[in-house]
Amino acid sequence: MTDLSVAVVGAGIGGLAAANALRAKGIAVDVLEQAPAIGEIGAGVQLAPNGLRQLDRIGVGPAVREVVVPFGPGSTYRREDGSPVTSVVVGSSDGAYPVAGVHRADLLDALLAPLPSDSLHTGHTVADVVTLEHGAEIRLTDGRVRRADVVVGADGIHSRVREAVTAPSAPQFSGQVAYRGLVPRSRVPDWPADAFEVWMGGGRHLLVFPVRGGDLINVVGFVPADDEMRESWSAPGDPRQLIAEFSGWDERTTRLLSQIDSTNRWGMYDREPLSRWTTGHVTLLGDAAHPMLPHVGQGANQAIEDAAVLAELLAGADAESAPAALQRYSDIRLGRTSSVQAGSRRSGRRYDSQFSDLDRRDAELEESKEFRRWLYDIDVVADLVATSHPSTQGSTT
Repeated sequence: MTDLSVAVVGAGIGGLAAANALRAKGIAVDVLEQAPAIGEIGAGVQLAPNGLRQLDRIGVGPAVREVVVPFGPGSTYRREDGSPVTSVVVGSSDGAYPVAGVHRADLLDALLAPLPSDSLHTGHTVADVVTLEHGAEIRLTDGRVRRADVVVGADGIHSRVREAVTAPSAPQFSGQVAYRGLVPRSRVPDWPADAFEVWMGGGRHLLVFPVRGGDLINVVGFVPADDEMRESWSAPGDPRQLIAEFSGWDERTTRLLSQIDSTNRWGMYDREPLSRWTTGHVTLLGDAAHPMLPHVGQGANQAIEDAAVLAELLAGADAESAPAALQRYSDIRLGRTSSVQAGSRRSGRRYDSQFSDLDRRDAELEESKEFRRWLYDIDVVADLVATSHPSTQGSTT
């Protein structure tokens, strides 16, 4: 291991990906998580080629492939009556990587498995982070203090670490909430085992894809929010309300929704892109840096890209040179993630059919396939290495 020490705040997908990526470069990492345990929470997550490519690079790709379900060629965008609009891009242009569904808990397990148990610290709630001359100090709510050469805030849209980097600001509410639920495929045995499908209608849309080897169907309904919903970041949802929101749609959706036993309801928030992610020895990653709406399925994938680039830049750094490496990381990642944040908002408008002319919406869905290919085909670490060391292009393992 190198002499550099890193503390990652947050044991979500981005934080655990960062820990794996940094350890793969020989950097000592401690992960601080405020929850008392890292348990099975959440539901389906999309992993795209750009994220899977970096998971391979940091050494967890084989384990992740054991638990993902690649989306098949029958994946389709549909109108609310079920009629098809266009196909979904389900892989990289070279065919090497798919777009796939995974249960969040399964992905977290794959990311946790390689990490030493003594590097994971639950029950650590951050009160404040202070940049020092040669490192940073994490002050916990129980009075404990931890120091590291680098602190990485991977603690989500409500990040406390973010407050050490940039001025406070309020997240932006999208005007929608998402109902999330899971259906055992045994209840709808004729449902496609590998299809990612989206039904689109006025002001709302329904997204469906497989997880857990195809044994579970992940269902997310995006609907307009009333004032009560706006005040709640997350809350139990009523499956009957979800069914009512999509009443009269394709009978396949009605049949699927009727099999949901319970749902969670989540407010959909994001932020405007930050002008910087780094101050001194402290930086941000994932939703702490660039929270985005889920409409291009890139939240987890951009966090994984962040992790891989951060590790590449900190490799060989020490406490003195770390701030310059962190600043370069911020400069490199800000443009791409800002584009994805904007693209996620645009995709949401398409899915919710916010067009007077639906032919225009359908045309934009076709055009947006180029955006997907741009997302999926870029290897951010290979590009970084090629830029930094042209003679070593291809040496990115």
